Amino acid sequence: MLIRSGIRRSRCAWPGLRGRALLFVALGLFMIPAIAREPVTEEPRAGIGLEFGPVGFTKNDVRIPGDDGTKFDMLDLTGKGADFFVRLEGFWEINERHGLRVVLAPLEVDGTGDLSRDTEFAGTLFPAGRTEGTYNFSTYKFTWRYRMRDRGALRWRIGFTGLIRDADVELKQGELKDNNDDIGFVPLLHLSGEYALAERWQLAFDFDGLAGGPGRAFDVSVQAHYDLSRNWRVGGGYRMLEGGVDTDDVYNFAWIHYAVFNAQYRF
Repeated sequence: MLIRSGIRRSRCAWPGLRGRALLFVALGLFMIPAIAREPVTEEPRAGIGLEFGPVGFTKNDVRIPGDDGTKFDMLDLTGKGADFFVRLEGFWEINERHGLRVVLAPLEVDGTGDLSRDTEFAGTLFPAGRTEGTYNFSTYKFTWRYRMRDRGALRWRIGFTGLIRDADVELKQGELKDNNDDIGFVPLLHLSGEYALAERWQLAFDFDGLAGGPGRAFDVSVQAHYDLSRNWRVGGGYRMLEGGVDTDDVYNFAWIHYAVFNAQYRF
């Protein structure tokens, strides 16, 4: 009989130097329109926002190496959640049609549970039994998007997103320890839109995704936003991240769910 995790701890992680460097670059990008000597427009040209809330997993299957490792369920070690997440996002509308967006989304969960069988992982054999597991899947996205012509209360944008994936899976049993880390670039298609429900209310949809080759990635959210003022916007909704990769080196497919709360300052 498989015994579920009795102790579980998690944290939202800002990965060291890479994360801090990207953060400073993003903040510098957002300051450009703020200091530019341009007339103030009716609609905000730039903004920075914080997205946060509970996050949980319904799937996280791992096999490393992907061709001859032992497949196991990471949720047996880390649990399904709910845990806490934070995402930092900013945008800059270069002109009426073209815009840029940057997203920093760190995520790490860990816990202790039981491997149901002897597990070959990253070249190390872990016996069945009590095991500590850590799963990191932090992403950094840069998006160029083009604003289509508005259709009444509906506004659409299309574009492309470059995603940097910083992933790390680790298992530990006492002194026995091994991990597999992977940093890679994934090109994604972007689609987003807003529908004005009322004077201050909007229904927003956001999609970054692509499938093909050895893997897929889908980052999708539906949210309601309320304008407190010209500069401040708050909201909430649902986000899901689904996908993974199947190669000789790594097999990992996960399905992550977010209950989203956000606050955004626009200028």
